[in-house]
Amino acid sequence: MYQGKLSLHIALVHHPVINKKKEVIGSAVTNLDIHDIARTARTYGLGSYFISTPYKDQHNLINELLNHWLSGYGSTYNPARKEALEIVRPIYCVEEAISALTQEYGKRPLLVTTSALEQSNTISYSDLGKKINEKEPVLLLFGTAHGLAQEILEQCDLSLPPIKGGTDYNHLSVRSAASITIDRLLGS
Repeated sequence: MYQGKLSLHIALVHHPVINKKKEVIGSAVTNLDIHDIARTARTYGLGSYFISTPYKDQHNLINELLNHWLSGYGSTYNPARKEALEIVRPIYCVEEAISALTQEYGKRPLLVTTSALEQSNTISYSDLGKKINEKEPVLLLFGTAHGLAQEILEQCDLSLPPIKGGTDYNHLSVRSAASITIDRLLGS
């Protein structure tokens, strides 16, 4: 199994997130998010890609997809997809990822959030990149739906600045936001 070369790990959070009315909800796992974010994470050498959802039926979906690509027909049909999906780790809550990484590194990871809105505890991409290069364990959280719920944002140590495209429109897909963020942190 692939062992990521970096101390950067990501989590895609499906609950608690907010909807367009700013209500706390749980969102559905999507096939594209699993595949595309795993491919980005593997391309940049991330340690792992956690997918966090509290719903058993969503875990069944994730596991069915992973089984197909890791040990079923998909594993021989597309070995590159298999390699990317090997770093996916389904979890029921963010605390599971924190616990797993704390055990792996012997210390709690730095918890960093992403948001389309500026947060008070913002760190620059270059400063966070330095921490990653110094082997500081980092868990970077991405929210689905309309973003992470306030309770998650408040648990985080730091937040990256929003991605701005030069217009007043700011609603990227999480797949795009993850790719841009990871490239800003690790790209050459």
